[in-house]
Amino acid sequence: MRNLGGGVAVVTGAASGIGRALALALAAEGMTLALADRDEKGLHETVLLVARAGGTASLHVLDVSDETAVNAFAQDVLRDHGCVSVVVNNAGVSIFGTVQELATDEIAWLMNINFWGVVYGTKAFLPALLAQPEACLVNVSSVFGLWGPPGQSAYAASKFAVRGFTEALRGELLGTNVHVLTVHPGGIKTAIARSSRIARAADPALAAKSTKTFEERLLTTPPETMAAAIVDGIKKKRDRVVAGAQAPRIDVLMRLFPTQAPRWFSRRARGLRA
Repeated sequence: MRNLGGGVAVVTGAASGIGRALALALAAEGMTLALADRDEKGLHETVLLVARAGGTASLHVLDVSDETAVNAFAQDVLRDHGCVSVVVNNAGVSIFGTVQELATDEIAWLMNINFWGVVYGTKAFLPALLAQPEACLVNVSSVFGLWGPPGQSAYAASKFAVRGFTEALRGELLGTNVHVLTVHPGGIKTAIARSSRIARAADPALAAKSTKTFEERLLTTPPETMAAAIVDGIKKKRDRVVAGAQAPRIDVLMRLFPTQAPRWFSRRARGLRA
């Protein structure tokens, strides 16, 4: 999809961070946008920024964990825009806590958004994408879909699930008009750590300290950099985009040293919880 101009792109999680940066980047390519998020205020701000940059976007307040709502969203987009050529399932949340600290309902809450939200979005828009001469489906995993760090079991599980689901789908769609892209961001300067939930059984003081350290040391790559990498991946039909602080290094080491690398990374990660 070297020429994105004139197409329609759907982006979830568009109220801030990577989603907002990607909305602006796709608008700059000449795409019309359908933007979704639960954060209505942030979503309005993104739509305004797109308009100021000369783009056009429709606004959709959406909980991606609600399958009925996601299906209705897809119908609204097709009614309002007529077609869809790019879909980016980007919405996601995080929660602080060890496996012992996390309750199963807290894990389910995260999985319903991070994993099932991707499944619902994929299923809702896939028929429309297949109807286009050329289309792209982008599912956002994480660097924590390459390695599972201590204290992020639920988040890592969801992102590994997104990775596996998307890789299987890519194989199923080989030979069709739909290009499937998996994205693994690492260390992107967004509010995801700051807005993270804390497990009910976790120590709030430790969570606050760890989150602050994590944000200051690791979240250093501007979301605009990640957005540019995603747009490049769409245009060049890449299977994977691994970008952002630490992500390429973790990717390489995990492939070269699949048993040793997780131990190295985990020892370093424990320092963030001290």
